[in-house]
Amino acid sequence: MADLKLTDVGKTYGGAVEVLKHIDLEIETGELVVFVGPSGCGKSTLLRMIAGLEKITAGTLEIDGQRVNDVPPAQRGIAMVFQSYALYPHMTVRDNMSFALKIAKKSKEEIDESVTRAARMLQLEPYLDRLPKALSGGQRQRVAIGRSIVRDPKVYLFDEPLSNLDAALRVATRIEIAQLKEKMPDRTMIYVTHDQVEAMTLASRIVVLANKGIAQVGTPLELYETPNSEFVAQFIGSPAMNLFPGKITETGERTTVALDGGGTAVSVVPSRPEDKGREVKVGVRPEDFEQTEGDAIYAGRVEITEALGEVTLLYFEATGSDEPIIAKLPGIHREMRGRDVRLGAAPEKVHIFAEGRSLLFRD
Repeated sequence: MADLKLTDVGKTYGGAVEVLKHIDLEIETGELVVFVGPSGCGKSTLLRMIAGLEKITAGTLEIDGQRVNDVPPAQRGIAMVFQSYALYPHMTVRDNMSFALKIAKKSKEEIDESVTRAARMLQLEPYLDRLPKALSGGQRQRVAIGRSIVRDPKVYLFDEPLSNLDAALRVATRIEIAQLKEKMPDRTMIYVTHDQVEAMTLASRIVVLANKGIAQVGTPLELYETPNSEFVAQFIGSPAMNLFPGKITETGERTTVALDGGGTAVSVVPSRPEDKGREVKVGVRPEDFEQTEGDAIYAGRVEITEALGEVTLLYFEATGSDEPIIAKLPGIHREMRGRDVRLGAAPEKVHIFAEGRSLLFRD
């Protein structure tokens, strides 16, 4: 068992620089939880606090019900995989993976069994007698993961482990980490990344960090389909969600918004009679736009196109911000540049935010 519970956890440096505050989070045994957020939001700091490499300056951290704020890192039952491989260059793969067990005075039989099991799990058996310099980046990262596996920890911590790999290796290693989790369903994993694809494909739950705290916690699809704020809505998903300012004109189980740019949006987000006339922002993901001849949320001339094969991205002039309006249409759409296009979206795909918060999440 490896349940983690963070209660009102905070981190300050020098008593003046506050990095994190009021972090309340429970992670259950067997979960793979991903921390995401903008640079400087404190996701790596939070991971290091769980590992014991950074001091917790407020609140409590419990592992399996035991308070571990002052427990040394080596005694927390945790193994950490860092962004850099940190392999000993003069040691073979076998020696790198077994080093911690030798320091712990394990028997040769235990060491051989643990290394063999981890190498088989990570498909490293052909490389056990190689030096790190004879391995690819992906293989080196697998060795770093294997070095953690042999210790048989309760909790695995990953701090952006794929950021040093090229695109192809990132995909392959990401799949290997997902397969590794399937082979160890009772082990808890916490993974830090700035890559949304890693977060969406690996996580059982995602923790979005911002403004020194937690912005939202949920499954990948919960965050994608029902973001609780403009920040989460634009942070999850690529390209980011489009936002259009406007005012509510009709309330009820469906809400109608007259947009400042002249369009009209209808959403299944409910509203109250007192919301009529309220200034809001309407959010539509690029992939939820459809070309229409009827009422449009947005109408404009295509300035730039990006043909990616499976989808085509259309860029339009910005409205009320520095960010362009983007539509992502499935398939190939030739000769769209310079054309006037009307875009609409199904009501269930239209989000409404007031003062930065989704109307779905108000009291």
